[in-house]
Amino acid sequence: MWEDGRPSEHNAWAACSAEGRAYWLTTALHQHGRGPDRSPGTAYHLDGRFVTDAPGFFCALGEAVNGPGGYFGWGLDATADALCGGFGAAWPFTLVWHDSDIARTCLGPTPLLRGPETFEGLVQFLTGKGIEVRLD
Repeated sequence: MWEDGRPSEHNAWAACSAEGRAYWLTTALHQHGRGPDRSPGTAYHLDGRFVTDAPGFFCALGEAVNGPGGYFGWGLDATADALCGGFGAAWPFTLVWHDSDIARTCLGPTPLLRGPETFEGLVQFLTGKGIEVRLD
């Protein structure tokens, strides 16, 4: 799928397993060239229909900010790095998370059940970085 460059279809990562999504993120990172960020105040729309695990969230976030095959971090530390600039979005911005109820159900409320990247943890991380998060 990546042979000829970045995919052009939205949510192409969704059919991958959790391991495949992690590989997708690594590939997206290597395909991403640093460049100018969009203007501060931009609203990005995250399609949450397939956010059923942490790698799925980061695939959807990368796509929301940089289009199909886009990258904006593969974990919390990498996303914090992307917020420093050169990865497509200039802070501050708004993230409109559509179908967020799917992630709320799948990722769970506590780190003890699902690991460190729970739904609430992701939202707290984003808002703690000054990102306005609108749950839809």
